Amino acid sequence: MRSLWNGKPLELLFIHGFLVPHQLQGEHTVLRPLKTVGAAAIALVIAGAGAVQAAPARTAPAPVPTLAWAACQGGFECANAAVPLDYNDPDGATITLAVIRKKATDQAERKGTLFLQPGGPGNSGVDFVRNNYADLPADLRDSFDVFGYDVRGVGRSSPLQCWDDPTYTAAVTAAKGVPGPDAYEPAVRQAAAFDQACQDNAGALLPYVGTEYVARDIDLLRQALGEEQLTYYGRSFGSYIGTVYASLFPERVRALVLDGAYDPERYANRPYAYDRTQYLALDGAMSRFLDWCAADQSTCGFGDGDPRAAFEKLKADLDANPVVTASGGRANGYTLVYRLMFNINEGKVIWPALGEAMHKAQLRDNTSFLLRPPSPASFDFLGPNVVVECVDKDYPDSAARLKREVTTNARLAPLLGPAMAFGPPTYDHQHATACVQWPGEQVSRYGGPFKAEGSAPILVLGTTGDPDTPYRDAVALSRELDNGRLLTFEAEGHTAFGRSACATDAVTSYLVDLKVPKRGTSCADETQPPSSTPTVAPSGTTLSELRNGVSDRVERIGTLR
Repeated sequence: MRSLWNGKPLELLFIHGFLVPHQLQGEHTVLRPLKTVGAAAIALVIAGAGAVQAAPARTAPAPVPTLAWAACQGGFECANAAVPLDYNDPDGATITLAVIRKKATDQAERKGTLFLQPGGPGNSGVDFVRNNYADLPADLRDSFDVFGYDVRGVGRSSPLQCWDDPTYTAAVTAAKGVPGPDAYEPAVRQAAAFDQACQDNAGALLPYVGTEYVARDIDLLRQALGEEQLTYYGRSFGSYIGTVYASLFPERVRALVLDGAYDPERYANRPYAYDRTQYLALDGAMSRFLDWCAADQSTCGFGDGDPRAAFEKLKADLDANPVVTASGGRANGYTLVYRLMFNINEGKVIWPALGEAMHKAQLRDNTSFLLRPPSPASFDFLGPNVVVECVDKDYPDSAARLKREVTTNARLAPLLGPAMAFGPPTYDHQHATACVQWPGEQVSRYGGPFKAEGSAPILVLGTTGDPDTPYRDAVALSRELDNGRLLTFEAEGHTAFGRSACATDAVTSYLVDLKVPKRGTSCADETQPPSSTPTVAPSGTTLSELRNGVSDRVERIGTLR
């Protein structure tokens, strides 16, 4: 088990039930030991798991689960699916996945089942289907049974927990929007504490939540539904899941839409390079928003003529004197950065609302949605988000490189980067401090190849100003795939389907009729900033927290029909 102390590796040896520290020197490579399982992990709802032993080589196909459907409100049907905990032992312990579907409205013209996969990792696929079904284009609802599920370790499928809610609350409350010059080493120690909590509270499950096993789950669910091939829409991290599926089972692809796509080679095998582009993309989006504020002060309402300087001052002021929230919590500069990181994903339509919310924050008005600290609903998402990426990604075992990369990210992305780089383990691009020290096995990690050789055409969507999954990733994936086709959305914000009528029509035509857009197809129909802060989402858009109220992690794919 590895940790870092004062910037140097610290090996934690598990001997006779005790963790014994052993200081290592320099850039020392530590072999990953077998996992340790905390007592709390025994309580995991894993059917017949018992003591998880080293897995044998995969020798036989896994049993296809039987789905016993039952009505679960709103015309949906729900069921549970038992799948192998470890695909190296397909007849051994199982884990239960929660699944949901709504049958095609036109059963006579039904073409099959459409899998909807949300982003994350950490978002509920069951909730994704419930929350978005009514807003899907009618052609999709007519043509497909719409299906989703909670991936292993998430939501209703044996959710894993590392830190408990009070510990996570304390960590994000103590974090800073403008970390000081000595922020690195405390961040590393905090990440080590997070890793240890994962081992203590979810150790038995951790090795098995990586994306290769998620993709294998999808193939069993496909068979359980009686589908010969997979029809799939995945957004954000769901695009990576789809990429891994296609790479493992290229002949089983009917139609895959990968929206807000990942560069899979960099994500899995060159994670520092992947993180760097995400830091830059996020800060780039924030920079373009502040430029708009400077150019249109009357609509933005924030900045007093110099929005960049005002933003830096606001972060520091909130750190020095946090705002007390309605629930009695504290909102500081880190809170502001955290909320901006997610809300900037909505694109230009939300820019006036962001300006107003930042102005309210200047006035210390705790009704600003940018001053709502992360809540237990966020933590249910953030814990799996860190764990899955630590299982998926292959970070080099070097303390010196970790420090160099993290501090460089903070320097190159000065608007939002420092708070994330030196904050507690939360979202995507700042997982390095936890993942370099990750003590668990990675038996469910997929490292490539990612060509999906011989597959049917796969549609890749990239948004040029995407702050979360940089556009270059979509370009790279479309080239990596043996039969990829890129559709470009020229816009700010994250993903394209539901935000662009052009992209939505192309996706729908592809999923229903297998019509692939022409090479070089580009959509340029982003909703522009309204002249004032909207109170409801314009058609085809979302307003994130404004639209979803107190729900921290509700994914919307738009209201275009």
